[in-house]
Amino acid sequence: MAVGIFLLLIPGFSQSVSQGVQWDPKLIADDQVELQKSIVYMHIPADNKLPFGSVWGQVINGAPGYPVIIQIYQNGKPVHFAQVDVKNDGSYDYYFRIRDVEGDKVINVFQGDYTVNVFKTVYVTPTASVT
Repeated sequence: MAVGIFLLLIPGFSQSVSQGVQWDPKLIADDQVELQKSIVYMHIPADNKLPFGSVWGQVINGAPGYPVIIQIYQNGKPVHFAQVDVKNDGSYDYYFRIRDVEGDKVINVFQGDYTVNVFKTVYVTPTASVT
């Protein structure tokens, strides 16, 4: 089962994103669906000029009616949670504010290193039985 997840800071993504995704394929399972978790590492530099960050991906074999859950942590403490609907083609995307400007005052909502957990619900792929 191939599943993609990408973390991007719009529009200049190359300097702001750490590499690496970890997958935990079976967190909760029943006979038909299972909850899967991926972990992405995100770094927002102190001199960031971008106002938004984004998490997006593709859910392969997704169970209809189940949203994607995005959890952002810094130093093990919860910072931001979101629930995102999966589109008919299996894709999802979520944008969040990482920097705000009020007059001449800049507020960095996100700065430093973060762990992003992404949960998705997929149909269980039946295993072939050997006779």
